[in-house]
Amino acid sequence: MFVPNFNTLNMQIFNKNIDLTDYLIRFKTQSSTIGFVPTMGALHEGHLALMKQSIQENDVTVVSIFVNPTQFNNVEDLDKYPRTLEADVLKISSLSNEIIVYAPTVDDIYEGETKAQSFDFDGLENQMEGAFRPGHFDGVGTIVKRLFEIVTPTKAYFGEKDFQQLQIVKKLVSKNQLPVTIVGCPIFREANGLAMSSRNERLSASEREEAAFIYQTLQSAKEKFTTQTADSVQQWVVKTFKNHPAFELEYFVIADESTLLPIENKEISKNYRAFIALFVNNTRLIDTISLN
Repeated sequence: MFVPNFNTLNMQIFNKNIDLTDYLIRFKTQSSTIGFVPTMGALHEGHLALMKQSIQENDVTVVSIFVNPTQFNNVEDLDKYPRTLEADVLKISSLSNEIIVYAPTVDDIYEGETKAQSFDFDGLENQMEGAFRPGHFDGVGTIVKRLFEIVTPTKAYFGEKDFQQLQIVKKLVSKNQLPVTIVGCPIFREANGLAMSSRNERLSASEREEAAFIYQTLQSAKEKFTTQTADSVQQWVVKTFKNHPAFELEYFVIADESTLLPIENKEISKNYRAFIALFVNNTRLIDTISLN
């Protein structure tokens, strides 16, 4: 069992899956439920909101903190990803000291072979993030499936900021017939509208404030989409960011929420969503907004 450098917390914290599974046996009855919030740490209010919902809906909540190497196609990005375990545990304890924390090592997860499995998500993996980050969703599928096997949750909670990931996790559960309900939770935003992300910590104060422009643009795009074509909205967004040198736009896509395929012709019966990825200096941010 891992114990941080403080002794005042009365929390269950594990870094070996065998210890966690042994501990969770007592909660695995027909009437009890286990809620699960998988994270890569560097926790913020968005993560805590997921935990709060899990606490309300389940008998026990497990939170994993693990920076998964197989979902990074950029080694520098993996190296720079913030690792703040002690601060994370303190934030969790401020919410509830009954939350169980699983903070494994790479070896504990991958058992000596740090390699992603190959998955077929019926094409969901080929759009947007998948197109710009080859292999990313194989890594996501690998770690989520492995964590579900270890924790065996009743419900698992994911934020809608990573909406493509949310849809892929739902597909993973469906295709593998995993006995877990996936719960999508609303995006938690900073006061200026910037979607909360662990990567925000890499922004300077001025960059963080300027990044409010991302959500402002998405809101304007949503308004324009009510009367304009998807192509015209996309062209407007591209032009808008070209005129804003603080940002480097990677993609802006309007897609069908269920298939994630880019829109061809607007149909009243379908739900559409705008997706954006861009760089602020060298920090990559994503965001999304429902257009319905």
